[in-house]
Amino acid sequence: MSSNAGRDASSVEARVFQPDRLSIGLVLPLLGKGEIVADFAQQLALAAQADALGFRALWVRDVPLNSDQYPDPVGHLDPWVLLGALAARTQRIALVSGAVVLTLRHPLHIAKGAISVSSLSGGRFILGLGSGDRPPEYAAFGQDTDARRDLFRSHWETVAAALGHPSRVIPDSRPDKVYDDDQPEFHLLPRLAGPLPMLAVGSGGQSVDWIARNAVGWMTYHRDPDAQRDRYRMWRNATERVADGRFRAFGVATRLELCDRRDEPPVPMALGYRTGARALVDLLEAMRAAGTHHVAFNLTDSPRPPHEVMEELARDVLPLVHGPLVHGS
Repeated sequence: MSSNAGRDASSVEARVFQPDRLSIGLVLPLLGKGEIVADFAQQLALAAQADALGFRALWVRDVPLNSDQYPDPVGHLDPWVLLGALAARTQRIALVSGAVVLTLRHPLHIAKGAISVSSLSGGRFILGLGSGDRPPEYAAFGQDTDARRDLFRSHWETVAAALGHPSRVIPDSRPDKVYDDDQPEFHLLPRLAGPLPMLAVGSGGQSVDWIARNAVGWMTYHRDPDAQRDRYRMWRNATERVADGRFRAFGVATRLELCDRRDEPPVPMALGYRTGARALVDLLEAMRAAGTHHVAFNLTDSPRPPHEVMEELARDVLPLVHGPLVHGS
């Protein structure tokens, strides 16, 4: 079976993920040095700029609660509200949730939100799903942290059914629920023109085999090259075992501090690199050769203004990394 079997070459999935190719996206919000309060009118303008410059994806986080004990002080908008605004302000760039917390939201609400964003954006949405990494939030939402692995799987199944063709609603299966025999068969509207891709962001407590079987790909965070090579190997082995020849993507979220000097050599930092544009191209080529299909750059706390970094990346990096799209996608 072809590695692209069952894949529409013009789909949003193919714009972001292609075999043996690498694409570049950006994580919102895009904040300068020391900024912790996002001006979201400005963020929408930066998103439109990223779209015009040729970046392939905008990633939106789901951070439901804030705490003085958390290292991230940014007040993120509700992801569905922000994704709706981005759908209206952009034209070509993919919109990706990175990631909606599947275990803390009702899966039918997630499915409805995903269909809505996909419809508003003209099919440019990829539903990235995760289980969250902050156990205290489970208590705040009345959920059991120890149950998140099973909850992730059952919620994934409900979302996948609701986004299927035809759309099918799996009733809440909790033992305290009793349904009449004449319970109607529900589905979600509006109907989508094609399948909406579901991406695993982090592991959600699942095995790599489960992710390779159920998701269009696996998005993880930056690691040092030796550790990342082990991840590549583990992912390739899993896809060969269970994906039945279907292409399964691998993506990485990477913090980037782009230096003024193009020839500045790369210096590792937490979850990414400080580097010049010329060395960045070499780093990205090594990642592509190893098996990465997408890199989402986090420019937060950049000493340079985000719009300036985006313009330099678009001028000096994107043409060398992206090249022409394959299959006319």
